[in-house]
Amino acid sequence: MVKKTFYVTTPIYYPNDIPHLGHAYTTIAADVIARWHKLHDFDVFFLTGTDEHGKKIEQAAEKKGKKPKTFVDSVVPAFKESWEKLNVKYDRFIRTTDKDHEQVVQVILSEAHKNGDIYEGSYEGNYCTACEAYYTEKDLIDGCCPVHKKTIEKLKEESYFFKLSKYQDKLLELYEKNPDFISPKSRRQEIINRVKEGLQDLSISRTSFSWGIPLPFDKNHVCYVWFDALTNYISGVGYLEDTKQFKKFWPANVHIIGKDILWFHSVIWPAILMSAKVELPKKVFAHGWWTVHNEKMGKSAGNAIKVDDLIAYAGVDAARYFLLRETAFGDDGDFSEKMLIERNNNELANKIGNLVSRVSTLAEKYGLEKKAKVSLNSEKTYEEVQEHMSKLAFDKALQSILKFVDEANEYAQKTEPWKTGDKKIIYELAFAIRDITILLSSFMPETAEKMSKVFNFEIDIKNLGKELRIKEIKKAPTIFQKVEIKEEQKEKVDKDKKVEGVMSLNNVKYEDFTKLDLRVGTIKEVEEIDGADKLYKLSVNVGEEKERTILAGIKQYYSKKDLKGKQVICIVNLEPRKMKGLVSEGMLLAAGDKENNTCVLISPEKNTKEGLRIS
Repeated sequence: MVKKTFYVTTPIYYPNDIPHLGHAYTTIAADVIARWHKLHDFDVFFLTGTDEHGKKIEQAAEKKGKKPKTFVDSVVPAFKESWEKLNVKYDRFIRTTDKDHEQVVQVILSEAHKNGDIYEGSYEGNYCTACEAYYTEKDLIDGCCPVHKKTIEKLKEESYFFKLSKYQDKLLELYEKNPDFISPKSRRQEIINRVKEGLQDLSISRTSFSWGIPLPFDKNHVCYVWFDALTNYISGVGYLEDTKQFKKFWPANVHIIGKDILWFHSVIWPAILMSAKVELPKKVFAHGWWTVHNEKMGKSAGNAIKVDDLIAYAGVDAARYFLLRETAFGDDGDFSEKMLIERNNNELANKIGNLVSRVSTLAEKYGLEKKAKVSLNSEKTYEEVQEHMSKLAFDKALQSILKFVDEANEYAQKTEPWKTGDKKIIYELAFAIRDITILLSSFMPETAEKMSKVFNFEIDIKNLGKELRIKEIKKAPTIFQKVEIKEEQKEKVDKDKKVEGVMSLNNVKYEDFTKLDLRVGTIKEVEEIDGADKLYKLSVNVGEEKERTILAGIKQYYSKKDLKGKQVICIVNLEPRKMKGLVSEGMLLAAGDKENNTCVLISPEKNTKEGLRIS
């Protein structure tokens, strides 16, 4: 039988700095997807790499006093080393300076040109070098790039254009017929609305710098970096050289990207492929961003978490686990070393590590039944995990596995085999550990390998739920080391919880509580915010002369209709906070359960006068 195939990609990263948490998140997610499908006997191709052309790279090289190629050659190894450290197993690391890639770019350009989709003109506009993209006036925030918040350059140059406008109707048809093409669902409508507003033709060449791939029909122009970069997804899997491999794996099953580059992947990329008459990828999945202690992560902010730092907190598998467990894939997340260490200590060491240690010790001391009826059945857990993985809901998949770990620990506590020496119970617990290991293996491959060696089984999905073959078992070495939370880490987290005029939530005294100014408010207006997945802009009457603007991350829990006219409790003595170019003048009081993804706004019992203070 011919194996099923699966092709997963990351974006290719700019090698103008060393890899950090953001790069690691995307790449680990793709690695987990690849490993999960390999576990299920798919023939998998996993592509990652670096995007090495463009003005941004040319400028970075100049600052270092190097030629662009020499510069990227010196930086690219850091990416490969980082993925090796994080136990990422890709099938190809593509560089846009690879000869086969450059040839494919020129072929695709020639095809689009031949099909009448490229024409010559001139372009003047607002250009962000960091994005390698032009922006319209309405895209700008206070005259700055909406992504990097840096001042925009006004550029004018001769250019070739790609007829993006020609593909407006075809793109809308694509989204309608393939609702999962843009994922998660929360990001879909924003793209559709922008495409419906109309598409401008795309400037696809530059003459203001030379570090790029020359156009095959005009050597005085180099290819626009996004046209170049996006093409890696077909050149990386052998578009020209190996048609057998290309036919085997293309179209890609999923492009994993950050939400800031969704437009390029869901609009420009399919239009290029339509022009070149190449089949389209099946899905583009845009995940959220990570902040660090509630601050945007970046080189200029000096808070970028490097890969070595990420690993140093509690090890490779704890880092992999935390990033995919802490927040829903698709939502934004906030990184703190304290939270990573707490998950390592409480979930990995206390739950999984303790189970493995306890059962392996019992198995060495008493042995196991050679065969026993098992009450710890993983079938339901596997069905849940399979369903969550099909939606890339990594956090929910891990939650289901941890729930099964809890069941095994509870069964051990209830039956107390350390008192009875019951070999049947020990067999059942070892059976559960085998199934837990298989399900965890894509997320934490190194840990799974250690666990499989202790209990002498092969990590194979076909073994799930099957009879456990008994061999001699010795007490396991420590699987997860507990990590002490350092005082400075505690202080950092406590500091992050503080807002001007409000105290830390640790050791709260009555005097501290009185510092909170909580007032009854009525929501008068509810507005969408461009580019915001979670936030609403609310106008709230809190009994003052002027209504307050409050930005609230409750979009996934409440509709605009539900909120308008609703009475809420507002914290009104917070220092104003700027988000998405808007200023928020307070917060709403709510009850929530992160594990079950719930949030309920706290309201007065009956209609109450606005501005009444809660005491």
